[in-house]
Amino acid sequence: MLVSEVMLQQTPVVRVLPVWLDWMERWPEPGDLAREASGEAVRHWGRLGYPRRALRLHAAATAIVDEHGGKVPRTYEGLLGLPGVGDYTAAAVASFAFGKRETVVDTNIRRVHARLVSGTALPAPSLTAAEMRLAEALMPRDTALSVRWNASVMELGALVCTARSPKCSDCPVRTECAWLAAGEPPPSYIPKGQAWHGTDRQLRGAVMAVLRVAEAPVARGMFEQAPADLGFAAGGTAAPLAALHRLNSAPEQLERALDGLVRDGLAELHDGDYRLPA
Repeated sequence: MLVSEVMLQQTPVVRVLPVWLDWMERWPEPGDLAREASGEAVRHWGRLGYPRRALRLHAAATAIVDEHGGKVPRTYEGLLGLPGVGDYTAAAVASFAFGKRETVVDTNIRRVHARLVSGTALPAPSLTAAEMRLAEALMPRDTALSVRWNASVMELGALVCTARSPKCSDCPVRTECAWLAAGEPPPSYIPKGQAWHGTDRQLRGAVMAVLRVAEAPVARGMFEQAPADLGFAAGGTAAPLAALHRLNSAPEQLERALDGLVRDGLAELHDGDYRLPA
């Protein structure tokens, strides 16, 4: 549950599922992951994006082994004490995995609350204290019912009360919806998606794609200049290197990406070459 919650942060289920299945087969228990080098967690993170999450999961697995006897903590407080685990993840795992009464507030739940109770098309750009108070006030006092409530409101937001084309005719609480009653007023702001093409994030992802398949440290020059085409079939790092070179990134952007990956612990500089962390 902890692994899936971290993977699902800012990543859709369809992309997470095959990677999650691979992780569960490869590392069914926290100790299995903790015994691996952190670079293996990054390698098998695949293309989920935001690979620092892989490092956090590895650090959390190590803490679970060292501090909790190899068992995932069952309480919000215990989960919150793990490296890289924030309020939402701690509450979600405590509620859905261990049946605790915790206030779970994700993007879908926030949107349902905004429309159903507050009468606004979208919640505020960032989670507010007022939203948390509302969520706590709405949640049933009964523990078992609170777990079902969290799951139900989350599913309602994900499948019916969606951000762009809500299926209001299918909504079981449409007669009580303040937003529908107000005439479906438009949002007060337009959500902006994150840019990708040409960004440092895209270049970092391309570099990581090379390091994930590399069987040996990769020389800096390989990132900077495409190798000569000798007519051999592409294999190993050839395909991801070719994809990186097609970006035609400026030298200073590549240097920034490489330095940033080393600084973030996602890569190591070893005798002038780059590799995943050992």
